[in-house]
Amino acid sequence: MKIALVGYGKMGHLLKAAAENLGNEVVVTIDPFAPDADVKNADSAELARAVKGSGADGVIEFTNPAVVMENLRALVPLGIPLVVGTTGWTQNESEIADLAAKTGGTVLRSSNFSTGVNMFFRIVEEAVKILEPFSEYDIATWEMHHNQKADSPSGTALEIARRILANTSKKTEIEADAFHERPQKNALHVSSTRCGSVPGTHSVIFDGPADTIEIRHTARSREGFAMGAVRALKSLDDALKTGKHSRGKLYGLEDLE
Repeated sequence: MKIALVGYGKMGHLLKAAAENLGNEVVVTIDPFAPDADVKNADSAELARAVKGSGADGVIEFTNPAVVMENLRALVPLGIPLVVGTTGWTQNESEIADLAAKTGGTVLRSSNFSTGVNMFFRIVEEAVKILEPFSEYDIATWEMHHNQKADSPSGTALEIARRILANTSKKTEIEADAFHERPQKNALHVSSTRCGSVPGTHSVIFDGPADTIEIRHTARSREGFAMGAVRALKSLDDALKTGKHSRGKLYGLEDLE
């Protein structure tokens, strides 16, 4: 598969290595700040021209929340399968879904493409269901990432929180800010720490009067995310070719399961 990479920082380089290790060809890298990117112009029109002119079969976008919407508005109308690893744009998903429907573009987004993290999501869901009848257990989440991460809480932490809310009656809203008073019982606290070079740690805590149960996922590197994103793009492309999925839609990673 011929792949265009939009964003060629640390993760972009890992994505290129993962793509090539899986037998794909990276035909263009685009990043205004990466000295070794093929295309450095940040203009939306140039971005679209560069991707289209590369002959790419698919695109992986991994940049940052400040520019992701501008990039998606340029990339979706190309009609090439697009995987988005950037987080922090959940509130704009309806706009991208509408754009995909109008232009025939196909987008796959996920808060985290790591296979381990997606297994962690399922484990958390089951743990929440198991503990639901036991009212004495409170629930909270915590995450830690490197100090270069632009968004807080992480997209993965928010996805964990959404899955907790979907499986319990104890919590009905997400609270990601610091508490300055006693928290409401229905508030699920999502706390964040930014420090050093930590690839990513996520914990879900169930705390009762007699004991604490903690479920944790710790990433040792970002390679798992890179491999998962490349495989997801290939799966999306295959699903479109076989008719399992339709063009013109916004999909989540769970749709490929």
